[in-house]
Amino acid sequence: QVQLVESGGGLVQAGGSLRLSCVASARIFSSSAMSWYRQSPGKRREMIAGNLAVANSVKGRFIFSSDNTKNTIYLQMNSLKAEDTGVYYCSAREVASAREYFGQGTQVTVSS
Repeated sequence: QVQLVESGGGLVQAGGSLRLSCVASARIFSSSAMSWYRQSPGKRREMIAGNLAVANSVKGRFIFSSDNTKNTIYLQMNSLKAEDTGVYYCSAREVASAREYFGQGTQVTVSS
């Protein structure tokens, strides 16, 4: 069974920081490429950070990391801006099948 559970979202003022966490089931974590997506109001869901790259819109502000001992990935978000507001999703793309799974999402709201 695939489980991806995000946490850490909330309301923060512009310039502030948040750290998101995503705990995955062991099987999916060990067999997948993990990443973070964001869906801002009125926009499509987009990938913003993974092991290999971060989106230009968050480069220098967001940091992706993982803890293999805890089957967990993190997204450290610094210098938050109003345009970072959205629902943040954890993604696991299975290497063998390329099938992708998403968590339920966590809301991040940045007030200006």
